[in-house]
Amino acid sequence: MEIKIKDILQSIQQIAPISLQESYDNCGLLIGDEENIVSKVLVCIDVTEEVITEAIQMDCALIISHHPIIFKGLKKIVPKGPVERIVIQAISNNIAIAAMHTNLDNSNLGVNFKIAEKMKLESTSILQAREGMLKKIITFCPDSFAGNIRKAMTDAGAGHIGNYEECSFNMKGVGTFLANNMASPFVGQKHNLHEEPETRIEMIVPDYHVHKVVQALVSAHPYEEVAYDIYPLENHFQNAGAGFLGMLPDELTELQFLAFVKEIFGTETLRHTSFTGKKIKKIAVCGGSGAFLIQNAKAAKVDAFVTADIKYHDFFEVDGSMLLIDAGHFETEQFTKELIVELIRKKFPTFAVLNSEVNTNAVCYFNK
Repeated sequence: MEIKIKDILQSIQQIAPISLQESYDNCGLLIGDEENIVSKVLVCIDVTEEVITEAIQMDCALIISHHPIIFKGLKKIVPKGPVERIVIQAISNNIAIAAMHTNLDNSNLGVNFKIAEKMKLESTSILQAREGMLKKIITFCPDSFAGNIRKAMTDAGAGHIGNYEECSFNMKGVGTFLANNMASPFVGQKHNLHEEPETRIEMIVPDYHVHKVVQALVSAHPYEEVAYDIYPLENHFQNAGAGFLGMLPDELTELQFLAFVKEIFGTETLRHTSFTGKKIKKIAVCGGSGAFLIQNAKAAKVDAFVTADIKYHDFFEVDGSMLLIDAGHFETEQFTKELIVELIRKKFPTFAVLNSEVNTNAVCYFNK
């Protein structure tokens, strides 16, 4: 079975579409041709020159990283800096490079889901849900076709609200139309005004599934001309956003929780706020730079918030409301490699997916 680069990337984008990336980001295929056939892929957090060397040694024609190697604009591709050298080395060796960054961060089955899984958190949910991603699709069909059309739309990604699937609203009514000479009406006669008992179907769909849902709707609909409306919604989309909330299986003291975090992430040191004296049960997590979520964590009344890249003045924002912990950027995102590998193997069980052995953590610790 020949597998193309675009097939591999699609196995990840099914749960983390590129539309979930932040406006500043650069996700997707960065170097190479998506139509190229590959037999191996190397997965890493960062693309370094050592990772390129590893890919060459392992005969991997595709590297998938979490962080994009091309983040800022490149005006010249000359070997004067590490990014340019890596790009030249990749192209010279016919190695494609893709990044799955904030699209995975913002997926409810992405980076923070994996952290929550490692910490065995229960009753999880998105900490800061995305806005403006939902659409409502409304269509009208003969009553006898309503069930098939609802199923087709559901299978294409519509009708999911929180922990519920196949959600729709249905209303009976009468549709009218008059077919001209060019028409081939499913019901009624040309030049005669026809009235047809119809069902109005309303379903919610995330914007990245709209095209697929419309295609499914049109394919399942019996009419020659399918009527449908698409409206933007301001609702929060609970299946996408930043950070995660969850409950620990058992309460821990603050000291116990710090030891637990240190063990889970394997970090050599932790930075944290003063102890509050409270037991730790409800927590928030955000892999990578999550200081922007401090107020969301406070509003959620968590006992602790674990993230990274916290600046000195950020620690003051907590104001004794919770235990804030900086566990390291690389450390909190390290499980993303495992996640990407799992997603690819789920779609292609026999495909060679290799986990990079190169430690790309740019931060070193001195503990003596």
